[in-house]
Amino acid sequence: MTFAAWAVPLLVVGQFALLAVLPVVLALVGALRSVRDRAVRRAVFLLAAAYAAPLVVWLVRPDGAQSLSKDMQPGFAGLIVAASAVLLATLHRARKQRRPGR
Repeated sequence: MTFAAWAVPLLVVGQFALLAVLPVVLALVGALRSVRDRAVRRAVFLLAAAYAAPLVVWLVRPDGAQSLSKDMQPGFAGLIVAASAVLLATLHRARKQRRPGR
């Protein structure tokens, strides 16, 4: 899940926003199947919602650009990057709480 959290902002900033659906889905499925920490689940849902908003706008608009990267507003890209950072911080905190002896 950490790899997916890093891949999403890299793909969005690198103008491969449509491919970012893969790590978003992987993080979402991973959180639902194997993570019990509610904060991690909330952070994954935040990331999925932040990514879904521009994707839905792009799919619904009849006059949208040819790619999601070209159609996405910079504010949405910033929101996705921020949601990924929140997920990474939450994952880091969850790992530290799981290993109290270190």
